[in-house]
Amino acid sequence: MKKLPEITIAFWIMKICATTLGETAGDLFSMTLNIGYALSTLILLSFFVITLIMQLNTIKYIPLLYWFVILATSTAGTTLSDFLDRTLGLGYPLGASILIILLASVFLIWKKTEKSVAIDNISSFRGEMFYWIAILISNTLGTALGDFLADSSGLGFLGGAVLIGSLLMLVIVAHYFTRISGIVLFWAAFVLTRPFGATFGDLLTKPYEKGGLNFGTIGSSLILFVILVVIITFSTLSNRPTLTRKYP
Repeated sequence: MKKLPEITIAFWIMKICATTLGETAGDLFSMTLNIGYALSTLILLSFFVITLIMQLNTIKYIPLLYWFVILATSTAGTTLSDFLDRTLGLGYPLGASILIILLASVFLIWKKTEKSVAIDNISSFRGEMFYWIAILISNTLGTALGDFLADSSGLGFLGGAVLIGSLLMLVIVAHYFTRISGIVLFWAAFVLTRPFGATFGDLLTKPYEKGGLNFGTIGSSLILFVILVVIITFSTLSNRPTLTRKYP
């Protein structure tokens, strides 16, 4: 089965673009369009379910579809995190703690039922479902962490991005110079790229007086969408998808 991309530098660049776009697009729905966190979450979760069903029913890796699902988890994760932390009033620490417990539970159940959480070892429908559930929760968790760093930690948008970027550099160093499990490092990087994208998205959208670059949610979303589409198109043209069998 080959329905997931190779983990390369291009993968991480697209992941950061997708998560940053998810932050700006989620804020576009909930705040700029004034739809609200609850309704925005329902709309974006519906989009996630639709794209996920399409992904689960493919028999090959389709870059555009795969990254649309990633984008859907990111936008839904943004509004879902805001709904938990702000509308329900849980706050960033409690909201993040709940999400950490949920993510750990998913990994434990995934490990127990599939014997591995390695993404290059996914060979069943159930394994792929665990993969996408873990991604949705990790992107939601990343939003809460990013918002906490940007709004409550005193670091600001730029400081939060620098901190998360430094942690990502430590993961890279650990990958090349330690024997820490590649599975652990992959999921650590996957979670960390979400708050990096969240803080970077805030840096793009927020006004100058709040430490941002004042591109706004619409302008930032358009810029990031164009960048993501260009990279996905290049990836599609450079690497033809590998045909595989359907699930037994």
